Amino acid sequence: MSAHPPSPDAADPAHPHHRQVHSFHARSGRITQLQAGALRRLWPRYGVEIDGTPLDPAALLDGRPVVVEIGSGMGDATARMAADDPSTGLLAVEVHRPGLGSLLHRIEADGLANVRVAAGDAVVLLRDMLPEGSLAGLRIFFPDPWPKKRHHKRRLVQPEFVRLAASRLAPGGVLHCATDWEPYAEQMLAVLSAEPLLANTGGEGWSERPEWRPVTKFERQGMQKGHVIRDLLFARH
Repeated sequence: MSAHPPSPDAADPAHPHHRQVHSFHARSGRITQLQAGALRRLWPRYGVEIDGTPLDPAALLDGRPVVVEIGSGMGDATARMAADDPSTGLLAVEVHRPGLGSLLHRIEADGLANVRVAAGDAVVLLRDMLPEGSLAGLRIFFPDPWPKKRHHKRRLVQPEFVRLAASRLAPGGVLHCATDWEPYAEQMLAVLSAEPLLANTGGEGWSERPEWRPVTKFERQGMQKGHVIRDLLFARH
């Protein structure tokens, strides 16, 4: 763990000149005094810098099976899932400081012992820091759909990334994606179905939203616009 809060919107620290798919694209955002204070006080205890240093996820979360959540946002859904399932460790990955600070505040306020917060690019975390077969699950809820065709290459769920993600799952571990953007859902289904390490738990199509997955802010916004919500759950062979 790092003793210092993350610098704003750090990019790939392990390979700063290597161009590839990243799990985020930098955006600015204001940070409140509450969020900044939580970062200063709680980062040394709960924070993980994504810097390429190999990591033992089970040791990090006191022997619990570990699920990585990519893009935890402001942390509301993460905190709810952690509170509802204290036997599972959640490693929440986010790049933006307001979200990191907000989740750290929730960890303290709700007394959550099973959450750690990682700052940086989740691709670096998976590629360089986590061993193969070390995760019980990987969650990607409502990633940026990059709707314009010229931006599709920025979408996270692509074959190279899915191959990497699947390799980090233990047998039976589940890669769970959710989106309200139908064209992205179709791409996710095609890419996930083509990965030989994974099997669709929903048969050949979509899965029902598990009861344990909270309805997120982005999901509610999508439903208000008439979007159809798609969950995809693929398990490692």
